[in-house]
Order: sequence, then C-alpha cells, then structure tokens
Amino acid sequence: MSATTHSLLTDDGARLHVTTYGREDADVTLLLAHCWTADEQDWHYQVRHLLAHYGPDLRLVTWDARGHGRSDVAPERDCTVSRLARDLGQVVDAYAGDGPLVLAGHSIGGMTIMALPEERPDLVERVAGLVFVATSSGGLDTVTLGLPEMGPFLRAQLPRLLATRARLLTRAERRRTPSIERWVVNRFLMGSPLRLRDAGLVVDQMVSCAPATMSGYYRDLMGHERTAGLKAYDHVPTTVGADAGAARGRPLPHPGARRGGLRRAGGRGRAGAPLRTAQAPSPRRAPMWTTPPSTFTS
Repeated sequence: MSATTHSLLTDDGARLHVTTYGREDADVTLLLAHCWTADEQDWHYQVRHLLAHYGPDLRLVTWDARGHGRSDVAPERDCTVSRLARDLGQVVDAYAGDGPLVLAGHSIGGMTIMALPEERPDLVERVAGLVFVATSSGGLDTVTLGLPEMGPFLRAQLPRLLATRARLLTRAERRRTPSIERWVVNRFLMGSPLRLRDAGLVVDQMVSCAPATMSGYYRDLMGHERTAGLKAYDHVPTTVGADAGAARGRPLPHPGARRGGLRRAGGRGRAGAPLRTAQAPSPRRAPMWTTPPSTFTS
C-alpha cells in the first residue's frame, strides 16, 4: 500500500512531516508516536506488519515530532511534552477523521499521549485503545540507565554532550564519525544481540536531531509527572510493553512504566477497562500487538 506524505502547519507555525496509510473513512485510526531523538521510522516494523494484516481498512498515521526527522527544528522553549500533545491533537484533527482512535506511544511518545487529556480533553472520549511501550508517567529523574548512581548533574551530561557535538559539528561531520552517538546507542538504547541495521538507523536519527532537541526535551522530561492524569483513560483498554522492551531493547532498572495509573495489577482499571502487559521487544525488532486494532471499534 502506498503512503501519502503531508506537511502539517501547526497553530504556532511549525511544520510537521506526517505520513498516512489506508482509507480516510476507515472504521478506526491508529496513530503511532515515536520516541525522543528518533522519527516516524521508529515504527517501521509495526507499520509493515499492520498494513500486511489490515490493508486499507485501517487508517494508520505516523509523524516526525517537532525537532525530529523531517519536521521543523524547534527552539528549546517548544521542546516539551505538553507541546507534543498539542501537536498530536492537531495531527488527529487533520488526518484521523471522526471515528475511534487507537494511540500508541514509545517512550516520549507515550508521555505525549499521557499529556493529551490536559491539552485536548475533547479527544479523550474518542480514544478506544492505548499502547504504551517503554514509557513512564513520571519519576524520570531517578533513572540510572544501569549505571552506578551518579546524581542528577552527572546524569545530565549525556544529553549535554550530544547537544554540544550537534552545535560544534555539522551533520555531515557527525555522520562520518558518529563515535559518541554510536556508543550511546549501543550502550543504552539497543538490546542483545545487536542488529547492526537497527543500530545504524538509530544513530542516524540521533545525528539528525538539532541541539535544542537533545537539551530541551531532556530538561522537560526531568519534570514529567502525569500519573494522576491517567485517570482520564481508566475506561480505555490498554496494552503496556515494559521491561524487556524498555529503552529500545535494553531493560531499564526503573519501575516507571508500571507507575500509578499504568499499574492496574488486577488487569482492570477502576472503570473495568482491561490492561494487558507484554514483554515487548524494541519497536524496531518485531510486531508488538496483543490486541488487534480492529477490535476497538466494537
């Protein structure tokens, strides 16, 4: 099935690269929000899998978040989860019709979905299904990335180092010698055994990011706390991919993906909506879909 690309002008003048598949009048629209320092290719395995199974009967939407991929570079002040949630709402308005929505988010993409009830409460009643992959409702300032505890100052040096390289070196120079980016990807973002094709894609996505994308979103993520707001989704069937799927394949020693509203231990939320958990591989590795999107239309 062919993809259709779009350039969406947001309310503050930023242009977002958006890709759509399937019929505009499909019964359900699935939107896939990628992770920090990536782009819409974060989901390329899932897109291929879903299109093979559902064809044009599923409306599928991916996009590059502001400051990522082929979307406009964003100043640091706009590199926030709240702004990403407003962008998500505008992507829905432009390309998701009027029917039910299934929202899937990886890492900061999941946090974007968690912020949607704050920014676009009018869309919550349309949400018929949720998928959260390697994400958290808060407490990110406690993540150690598997390293000895080093305190917030030293922990912040990785994104600062990447941002500094992006300021001092051209994109072409970083692509020729991506030693730091490759180390970060191999050490923190990929699982084992390492698939070089996937690692190369992630390195290229990171190299393509502007300095503000590295430093601005990191600063905002340290203050991300939306556990209480997850009550807005208590009625929504939810799948959580955690642990084995954390950090694009490497487990994180952090309980964030099961905090608060995401940790509905009995398998149901307060309003009775089912919660499914999956030991998910990286979104780049294989299909992770325990509930067919078509079931959310009933």
